[in-house]
Amino acid sequence: MDFAPRTDPALIDDLRSRLRATRWPEPFESPGWNLGADTEYLRDLAQYWAEGFDWPAREDELNRLPRSFVEVGGTGIHVVHSVVNREEGAAPAPALLLAHGWPDSFWRYLKVIPLLAGEFDLVIPDMPGYGYSDKPVGPPLDSRAVAALWAQLMSRLGYERFFVAGGDIGSGVVRFLALDFPERVVAMHSMGAQPVPGTDASQLTPEEQAWLRRSQEWAFAEGAYAAMHRTKPDTAAAGLLDSPVGLAAWIVEKLRSWSERGLESYTQDEILTNLSIYWFTRTIGSSMRMYNANSLVPADQLARRVEVPSGFSIFPADMVRPPREWLERSTNLAYFSEPPAGGHFAPFEVPELYAQELRTFFAPYL
Repeated sequence: MDFAPRTDPALIDDLRSRLRATRWPEPFESPGWNLGADTEYLRDLAQYWAEGFDWPAREDELNRLPRSFVEVGGTGIHVVHSVVNREEGAAPAPALLLAHGWPDSFWRYLKVIPLLAGEFDLVIPDMPGYGYSDKPVGPPLDSRAVAALWAQLMSRLGYERFFVAGGDIGSGVVRFLALDFPERVVAMHSMGAQPVPGTDASQLTPEEQAWLRRSQEWAFAEGAYAAMHRTKPDTAAAGLLDSPVGLAAWIVEKLRSWSERGLESYTQDEILTNLSIYWFTRTIGSSMRMYNANSLVPADQLARRVEVPSGFSIFPADMVRPPREWLERSTNLAYFSEPPAGGHFAPFEVPELYAQELRTFFAPYL
């Protein structure tokens, strides 16, 4: 069914009241972003969120997208489903599923939609517990379970064969789509890969060994958020669901540190659209729980080799960039690219470049 949500004005008033009543840290010599989110930046953002940001206008913009709400396996899924208009009798357009990650939702691909909508039937769903999709009723779903759900979704939408692309957690989702449904996935595009726990480093190339070391160093320096998500997500959620500034600090610090140009990659309205989706859907806790579920995926599942044609675009400012040798070892590598710009949120940071990467890789399979 068509989907065009409207937020109750009372909830918007409540958000503004909470922002105005924020208890700020005591003033001290500001470390900037060295110890986490910068307080002065958050003050400015919170003031605009409370006094200037027009969420109903942003909702109107989002509701101009072809949004639907589809029940799949007993779970309600919010999906942006853009269909190419073709002349009668012409072959249907190829279908492309885009899989988001954390801390986002379908928001990650907003700038890519107009660039690819004339070439592909686009399917951009919110994972359960993210955005406007239902929250899991029982335990949180891992990436493999979401992949199985997306296979059902594509069947519901009428697509037997389709392309997939993803980033962040979405990279794991499309990987399991390719592993578990190889007869349906034409080709898989990803922005990265993770080391497999228990890998014998002595059997790897020097480049792969260096990548493992960099991954461990990054986890020690930057991975505290992931450790919290993986082990005690509900502890953090208790505060983040109650404080919009706490939510902003948790998410904006990642947008800044994982993007090539930091927060210059986004307008305040773009950042607050992402934050407002999280706030009004109350999904920060349910989104974080997926880290716990993914930590329980057996290592033998993570070690499976993808045989579907696989393409990787490794953007220069992404967090930990896997070497070509690992991608050749773990997938049927058909395309490897190192674009000149972009970071972890490349579809939003450099949408034209990201769209061109997909076009280039998918072209031989159309």
